[in-house]
Amino acid sequence: MAQKGVQLDEEAFSCSICLDLLKDPVTIPCGHSYCLNCIKTHWDEEDGKKLHSCPQCRQTFTPRPVLMKNTMLAGLVEELKKTGLQAAPADHYYAGSEDVACDVCTGRKLKAVKSCLVCLASYCEKHLQPHYESPAFKKHKLVEPSKNLQENICSHQEEVMKMFCCTDQQCICYLCSVDEHKGHDTVSAEAERTERQRELEGSRQKIQQRIQDREKDLKVLQQEVEALNRSAEKTLEDSEKIFTELIRLMDKRSSEVKQQIRSQQETEVSRVKELQEKLEQEITELKRKDAELEQLSHTEDHNQFLHNYPSLSQLSESTHTSSINIRPLRYFEDVTAAVSELRDQLQDILRETWTNFSSLVTQVDVLLLDPQAEPKTRAGFLKYSRELTLDPNTVNKYLLLSEGNRKATVMSQKQSYFRHVDRFTDWFQVLSRESLTGRCYWEVEWRGTGVDVAVTYKNISRAGSGDESLFGYNDKSWALSFFQNSYKFCFNNIKTPVSGPQSSRIGVYLDHRAGILSFYSVSETMTLLHRVQTTFTQPLHAGLCLLGYASTAELCKLPSSRRHSKTVC
Repeated sequence: MAQKGVQLDEEAFSCSICLDLLKDPVTIPCGHSYCLNCIKTHWDEEDGKKLHSCPQCRQTFTPRPVLMKNTMLAGLVEELKKTGLQAAPADHYYAGSEDVACDVCTGRKLKAVKSCLVCLASYCEKHLQPHYESPAFKKHKLVEPSKNLQENICSHQEEVMKMFCCTDQQCICYLCSVDEHKGHDTVSAEAERTERQRELEGSRQKIQQRIQDREKDLKVLQQEVEALNRSAEKTLEDSEKIFTELIRLMDKRSSEVKQQIRSQQETEVSRVKELQEKLEQEITELKRKDAELEQLSHTEDHNQFLHNYPSLSQLSESTHTSSINIRPLRYFEDVTAAVSELRDQLQDILRETWTNFSSLVTQVDVLLLDPQAEPKTRAGFLKYSRELTLDPNTVNKYLLLSEGNRKATVMSQKQSYFRHVDRFTDWFQVLSRESLTGRCYWEVEWRGTGVDVAVTYKNISRAGSGDESLFGYNDKSWALSFFQNSYKFCFNNIKTPVSGPQSSRIGVYLDHRAGILSFYSVSETMTLLHRVQTTFTQPLHAGLCLLGYASTAELCKLPSSRRHSKTVC
């Protein structure tokens, strides 16, 4: 009798509350049976309502029924256990909201273990057995459980889509290939999957190559950090020895140099570390992408492969160049040389050359990217913008400084400047107070007859009307000149005609270490006027030369780089 019960319905001996085999079964007045603890817990929660109901038929009872063990049912359950009846599947065998459910199970469905692309149905382990045992299912295609089987059915013909229309880039059924897609380039879904699989493998090869490149870059960066730290430590040691030989007046300077070196060391190491982290993140993302593509490559359902391929096959643009390009350089050694020079020329260096220390320290700029690469937008240039002012000690006496020493205007009468050895005596010229090293960008707004926008070494001659003191006419200065509606570039008295749109604003980009000096016409777009590739041997200063009375030129206050994206032509 018990064995017959097993054959009839195993679920008949399970509690509908816990879904497990009945334990201490009790039968309530409506005839339904439950585990003693399950129904007690259920009714305990209902005590506040004064009514007690059956969880299955919802019949209510007042007062709360007295529960008595159903000895016959308990004995039957025990007998059935001995004859092979198993408890109801554990919860983890049942399908949840995120699982694929068996399409054959009734009531609470079990998880599917396979989906059939022919039946377009999913099966649990029990209901899958006919596919393994019956010859009728021999040619059926079993794949991992999928919730998207219905997407394989053509919405127009209600047929399985086994074709792919290359013209419309979509899966179609055979009937659509001879009807709606007649004359289109069509292939089997399997053939298209094979082609896309080859593309996928190509994408994976590119990803793997990029991973190798990034790992190589990380190694280079680590070596650079070590070299940078060694140079910084050695420079600190050498400069400390030199400073201890100086008189008390130099103690303050020693502290400042030490602080600057430490600060720049930390800045550059931080930049390298930041790039290392970005490269590691990119490697992680590439590996994740590779894993997704690998998983996609193993998808057995052609339609699902083709459905998911477009969104997974695209590779994002790399946030970094293919390799780290670092030129050999001498980090902080120049600082040591400058400190030694300070020891020999105390008074002169304290007055004139002190700013060079800061410049030399900031030149330690680990070149992480292509040194020749210039920004592509104005926002990119503005990242290197410098707030420059004009030096009253250098300004010609016929130039009036205003706007916080940023603007120079040619006047008909001399201005009352103090006599100074650095002042230009004949040409209407002026230098910036600040020296320029590293990467710098600034803009000059001008009006009037003409202007020379220049960069120059500080030791350019200041006296006389000859070429030795005029921007661009010696080997110490480089100048872009706009006069009589035309541009020309001058260096060492060699003049080069320059073509480009006329503009009242000139942008200047300097990469001191790379030896790049570029001039741009700035308007709605930025147009390159002239680029110089040379070697700078000293810090530079910005220079302005005004070519006519009432002409003006101003070093512009530049806005935030976030607001501008003018492209470079």
